[in-house]
Amino acid sequence: MNKLSSVIESILFVSGKEVEESFIKEKLEITDRQFNEAVSELLVKYDSACGINLLRFNKKLQFASNPGNAKEVEAVLNPIKEKELTNAMLETLAIVAYKQPVTRLDIEDIRSKDCTYAVQTLMNLGLIQVVGRKETIGKPLLFGTTDDFLKRFSISEISDLPDYETLFEKLQTLSEAVNTPQTVVEKPMFDKVVLPSVDGEAATEQTAATAAEEPVPDFLQGEDVQKVE
Repeated sequence: MNKLSSVIESILFVSGKEVEESFIKEKLEITDRQFNEAVSELLVKYDSACGINLLRFNKKLQFASNPGNAKEVEAVLNPIKEKELTNAMLETLAIVAYKQPVTRLDIEDIRSKDCTYAVQTLMNLGLIQVVGRKETIGKPLLFGTTDDFLKRFSISEISDLPDYETLFEKLQTLSEAVNTPQTVVEKPMFDKVVLPSVDGEAATEQTAATAAEEPVPDFLQGEDVQKVE
C-alpha cells in the first residue's frame, strides 16, 4: 500500500464518520487522480469479503462494518435494535426518494393515507430530513433522503435508484380495491392511473392477496422489514 492510501485509511479510521472527498484533497494538497488511485487501492483492500467495508457515497468516504456480519456482531455486542420498517414506511420512503423534495401532503396525496407517523419515524431513524420549505401558502416543509439512507441501502447516488414508474405500479397494487367501474384516480404528481373495478368479495380477497405478495423495491431488498395489514 502506498503512503497516500495509508494516510487516507488513517483519516477515515480516526474520524469514525463520513469525510468529504474534497476536504481530504484540499488538506492533503493532492490531485483528483492521486486521490482516486489511493481510494481505488483501499476499495480493493476493503472488499466485500473483508470485515470492514469502505463506503463511497455523495462524494464522501466512510468505514463501516460488513453488513453480512450484522447478525453475529449483534449477538456479541447486543446493540439497540433499529426499529423495523413497516410497509407504510417503505412506501413513504420510496416516494420521498424518487420525488424529493416533497411535502407531507404530497406524500399523502399519492398514498391516499395519513403519513404523519411514517414521516416522523423515518426522520427519527435518520433516513429522511427536512431540506427546505415549499414556496406556497403556509410554506410546508420539504423532505428529502439523507446520507444514512444511501449507506443503509448501499446506494452511491440517488440517480442509481431503479426507474420510478416500475415502483409506482407496485405501490398501486397495495391500494384498496376501487369498487366503481374504471375509476380514474387523480394524482397531481403523476399521470392518471386507471384502476379496474372489483366484483364481489372473492375478487376483493384475490386483490388483497396479490398486494400482500407484492415484493419490496429492488433497492430495499435484503432489509429486515415487516409488512402490516
